[in-house]
Amino acid sequence: MTAHDVARLLPDVPTLRDLCRSMAMLEAILSPAWSSRYHSCDAGWGPGEELASMRNGSGDEYSIVFSAAGAYIRGFAHEAVMSPYGNDGPWPGVLDAIPVAFRHCVREPAFCDEDGMPVVTACLWRATDDQRWRAGEIDCEIDYPDGVSDPDGAVYLFAQLVDPTPEAFQRFAEDYYDVSVDLNAARHIYALRPLTQTVVTALNADLSVEDLADDLAAARYPSIAG
Repeated sequence: MTAHDVARLLPDVPTLRDLCRSMAMLEAILSPAWSSRYHSCDAGWGPGEELASMRNGSGDEYSIVFSAAGAYIRGFAHEAVMSPYGNDGPWPGVLDAIPVAFRHCVREPAFCDEDGMPVVTACLWRATDDQRWRAGEIDCEIDYPDGVSDPDGAVYLFAQLVDPTPEAFQRFAEDYYDVSVDLNAARHIYALRPLTQTVVTALNADLSVEDLADDLAAARYPSIAG
């Protein structure tokens, strides 16, 4: 699987945005310390832009910028064959066809290293008038290296995005956080239902809804229920 395969499996932009909000909210409950979280959201990323991100603490990460133009996804798997650090820059074709509306994301300092090189192994985007997600040259395959099952890290990086179910999140979180995750509570949050203390307690008995005020705002999660 590569970014091209992921492009065929991703949900549409509004659905993806809601999925990212749900995962970020669940992790805010499971991991009150932001530095330990895997998925996060920042509704105030920039003027008219929201950011959803993943980082595993071992050098792998992705960033999704949502804006009026659509959505831009940058992924970096540090051990991928297509790492820019082993190829004198981003792999040919990965960034070549990005539309003007998303070019500023390529140059965004947060997505580049200290020398200004884009830190990317996989890139996808979808403009508001696109009927599908795109990766690499439009209607043309990137020349992926032969004999490598996950050359750009897309399989690993985007696993939760191409399986947008509460059950998939439960499996991930129970493995990552080594805790039991209440499936009904996960379903509640995946449905973007207003957060209640009952749901919070089912996931983390030591946390209150009030403790999550900043995270609710950052994810633009629905208003708190009583």
